[in-house]
Amino acid sequence: MSGDGRGAGLPKLRLDELLEELQGRIETVRGTRDRLQGLLEAVLSVGRELDLAQVLRRIVEAAVVLVDAEYGALGVIGQQQKLSQFIPVGVSDEVWAAIGDLPSGHGLLGELIRNPEQLRLAELSEHPASSGFPPHHPPMRSFLGAPIRVRDTVFGNLYLTEKRGGGEFDPEDQAVLATLAVAAGVAIENARLYGEARLRERWLEAGAEITSGLLSGVPEPQVMEVMLERAREITAADLGVVDLVVESTGDLRGALALGHQAEAHLGLVLPREGTFAGAALTAGTLVATADVRKDTRITYGPDRWEGLGPAVAVPMGTREGLRGVLMLARGAGRTPFTEVETAPLLGFAGQAALAMELAERRRDAEQMSLLEDRDRIARDLHDLAIQRLFATGMTLQSAQRFVQHPQAAERLSRAVDDLDITIKIIRSTIFGLRAHETPDAGLRIRVVRALEQAAGGLGFTPALRMEGLIDVDVPGAIAEDAVAVVGEALTNVARHAAATAAEVALVVREGHLTLRVDDNGVGMETDGGRRSGLRNLAERAERLGGRLTVTTRQEGGTRLEWRVPLRSR
Repeated sequence: MSGDGRGAGLPKLRLDELLEELQGRIETVRGTRDRLQGLLEAVLSVGRELDLAQVLRRIVEAAVVLVDAEYGALGVIGQQQKLSQFIPVGVSDEVWAAIGDLPSGHGLLGELIRNPEQLRLAELSEHPASSGFPPHHPPMRSFLGAPIRVRDTVFGNLYLTEKRGGGEFDPEDQAVLATLAVAAGVAIENARLYGEARLRERWLEAGAEITSGLLSGVPEPQVMEVMLERAREITAADLGVVDLVVESTGDLRGALALGHQAEAHLGLVLPREGTFAGAALTAGTLVATADVRKDTRITYGPDRWEGLGPAVAVPMGTREGLRGVLMLARGAGRTPFTEVETAPLLGFAGQAALAMELAERRRDAEQMSLLEDRDRIARDLHDLAIQRLFATGMTLQSAQRFVQHPQAAERLSRAVDDLDITIKIIRSTIFGLRAHETPDAGLRIRVVRALEQAAGGLGFTPALRMEGLIDVDVPGAIAEDAVAVVGEALTNVARHAAATAAEVALVVREGHLTLRVDDNGVGMETDGGRRSGLRNLAERAERLGGRLTVTTRQEGGTRLEWRVPLRSR
C-alpha cells in the first residue's frame, strides 16, 4: 500500500511542474503581447507628430519605456561626424547644468557614430572605447545602443542605459529597440519633408511680402527691416545684419541690424577683405561657418561676433551688380545652419534685390516724369510770367514821367524794383528746374546729386529743403565749399550716427547761406569719433567768416549747422 502511495505521488508532482511551466509560458506570452502592444502604440505615437523636434523627443521617451531603461538619449549626427543635437531623457536640467556642455561624440557615443551597429553591454565601462564620465554625471552600467537610418543614411543613434532593477538589457530589448529605430527613421523622414515644405512656403510668403511692399511704394528702409526680421524668424537666427555696398569705395556699411548686439554692426563701415560679409560678396554665393568667432576669414573686428556661433552670409544682387550682403547668426553652441535651411536663402536675397532694383527703376521713371514737368513749368514761367512781368515793369517805368506827386513816383519806383526782384526769383527757379540739362549745374542740382551719391552709404535718401536765391546769390567759391560740406556731413552720418532718416536744408536769407543737416541717430554724447570728423567742416566755415555748430536734437539725433556770409569779411 505504501508503495502504491508513492507511485501515485509521482504523476501529481509532474502535473504540478507542467502546470507551473505552463503558467510561466502564459506569463511570457502575456508579457510579450503587452510589449508588442506597447511597441505598436509607441510607433503610432511617434508617427503622428510632424514637428521634427517633437518627433525626436517622442522617440527617446518611447525607447526608455519599451526597454525599461532609467536614462535615454538621441544623438543627431552633424558635420564632420560630430553630434549636432543631443536629446536626453531621465536627467534633470539641474544635473545637465552641473555637467556642462552636451557631448560632441567622443568615447562610447563616438563608437556608434564610427560603427553604426547595435551594441549591448552589461558593463559599459569595460568597453575599449569608454572614456568615463564627466563630473556630476549619474552612474551608468548597462548599455544598449541602436542607429537610426533615414533612407540608408545614418541620422543619429539611440542610447539607453541603466536597466531598471539592476539587470541587463536582453536580446528581446535589443529587438524591440531595433524595431523602434526603423519606425523612427520613417517618422523622421516624414517630419523632415513636412518641415521642408513648410519652410519653402514661409520663404515664398516672405518674398511676396517684400516685393509687394517695395512695388507699392513703402519706404525702402522699412521694407528692408521686414525682410531682415522675416529671415531671422524663418531661420531662428539670433542676429540679422544687412550690409550695403558703398558705391564710391566698394566698402560695406551696416545699414540694418536686428537682434543680439545689433548696435555693434549698425552703421559700421567695413572693408571687403577680412570680413565675413566680404567673403560672401567676393564668392558671389552663400558662405557658412560653424563658428563665426573662429572663422579664419574674419580678421577685421572679430569682437563684434562675441557670443555667436553658426553664421551664414549671402550676397544680395542681380545681373546688374551686387547691392549688399544679408548675414544671419545663431548664438554660440546652437545648431549650425543646415543646407535645407539655407538653400532658399540665396533665392530670397536675390528676389529682394530684384524687387529693390525694380522699385529703383520705378523711382527713376517718376523722377524723369518730374523733370519733364519741371521743363514744362520752366517754359511756361519763361514764356508767360517773366515776359508779362517785364512788360508791366516797362509800362510802370514809362508812366513815372507822367506822375507829378513825389510819393506816388516813389511808390512806382519801389514797385518796379519789386518786379525786378520777382523776375530774379523766377529766373533762379527756372535755373533750378533746368539745371539737370546743363553741364555746369548750379548749387541746387549739385546738392541734389550729393544726396543721391550719399544714399548708397546711408541706406536711404535724405529729405531736402531749399529756400532763397541759391543759384543766383551764392558765389561759386562758397558753392564749392557748400557741396563739399553736404558730402562730408552725410558721410559722417553714415559712418557714426546709425541713423535711419536725415534731412538737409539749404537756405539763403539776409546775406547768409545756412546749411543744416539733421539726423535721428545716436547723438553726439555717445560718439567721440564723430566729433573728430567735423574739424574740416569747421575750418571751411571759419575760412569764409562763418561758423559750424553741432548740437543734440531734443527729439533725438544730431543737428549740424554750417553758416557763412555770402560776402567776404
